[in-house]
Amino acid sequence: MSSTQGQAPQRPRVLLIAEAANPEWVSVPLVGWSHARALFDHADVHLVTQVRNQEAIEKTGFQLGREFSVIDTEGLAKPVWKVSDTVRRLTGIGFTFDTALASLAYPWFEHQLWQRFGAAIARGDYDVVHRLTPLSPTTPSIIAKRCADVGVPFVWGPINGGVPWPAAFRAVQHKEREWLHAVRGAHRLLPGYESTRRYAAATVVGSLATWEQLPRYARAKAVYLPENAIDPARFPGSVTGPVRTPLRVAFVGRLVPYKGADMLIEAVADLVKAGKLVLDIIGDGPEKPFLQAMVERLGLGAGVRLDGWVPHHEMAERLKQSDVFGFPSVREFGGGVVLEAMALGLVPVVADYAGPAELVSDDTGYKIPLAPRDELIARFRARFEDLVAHPEGLRAMGERGRARVLELFTWDAKARQMLEVYRWVMGARGKPDFGRPLARLA
Repeated sequence: MSSTQGQAPQRPRVLLIAEAANPEWVSVPLVGWSHARALFDHADVHLVTQVRNQEAIEKTGFQLGREFSVIDTEGLAKPVWKVSDTVRRLTGIGFTFDTALASLAYPWFEHQLWQRFGAAIARGDYDVVHRLTPLSPTTPSIIAKRCADVGVPFVWGPINGGVPWPAAFRAVQHKEREWLHAVRGAHRLLPGYESTRRYAAATVVGSLATWEQLPRYARAKAVYLPENAIDPARFPGSVTGPVRTPLRVAFVGRLVPYKGADMLIEAVADLVKAGKLVLDIIGDGPEKPFLQAMVERLGLGAGVRLDGWVPHHEMAERLKQSDVFGFPSVREFGGGVVLEAMALGLVPVVADYAGPAELVSDDTGYKIPLAPRDELIARFRARFEDLVAHPEGLRAMGERGRARVLELFTWDAKARQMLEVYRWVMGARGKPDFGRPLARLA
């Protein structure tokens, strides 16, 4: 049963549910693993994950049965994935379709989990049950009410998603084939939608957009906490010395329409041709041939580097060849690459919309007000022209950004913040408020 006021243990016993948690993968599985791994240092955690992650987790030294358990739903998950992959290849339909199918398959995972751990939860073997992944708010949890019924607090999140497409970028939405976004609200009809929000003792929310989607009855139990963070060991040191001439700007991301690499190229084209700026586009994807043709058409030559993806272990050294991080993405849920760039002292210049805008504060980077495409490009262009003419403040701003990331956005910091959420639902403290967006902890 949950602890009474003031009696919560220093290391709460946590059953941590992360269906996606894999140290060898990227995106949500890497977030799931990284967050889970950090929580082991602050709580007595038992991780429950999908069987497909077992081998990668065991390579890290964690022992099956002792520190983690696996649930095998591959009999359902594989066919669902095959359907999703086939439909995506045949139609080009976007991310929303994948999320919808996954939401339909996930309850089988939790059903098996409750069969295995329900008695232990009811017996009081755990102080908190925490569902870390899936991150999508469209995927309900069938065990939130069951935990509440036996008196064990259920923590849900961080959840993130559902950022509206900016009206000025409907053409980009169609290019991304996100035709189902308009009916995304149908997830409210799924079994467990209301009970998850009503019976979760705490809902950890990863973005302001997702916060606004919460029903009012759930907001009193919501805590804002972005899901992304960095491992400082992967990003040692920072850019040093004078700002280079020409100014060096980097972009990292999949080369897909909504990331806006084409807008970035257009924004800096005149500065590149004048020899005042060099752009390094790090990434790969379906837009790459289009971007290469664009560079050739604009006569930018060697001023734009566009030679594909960089392995993650090489990313830090590659980024440290630049001074500024340009990221005009118009629909970014999280923006982990922005944190990685800031951790190295690069100054971010981002579109003031959704995830990246919530990570960058006014004294650690530049947020360009969202506008229709041509105006947004013009605003980015003006900012880069100013930075080329007046680069003297970049290093100090970069160091402030690095300090912000190392204080608030490491996985250890994330685990310590989550520990405060655990202590709250266990009755040992009041509701934590880290700020929206996050303020400095110190």
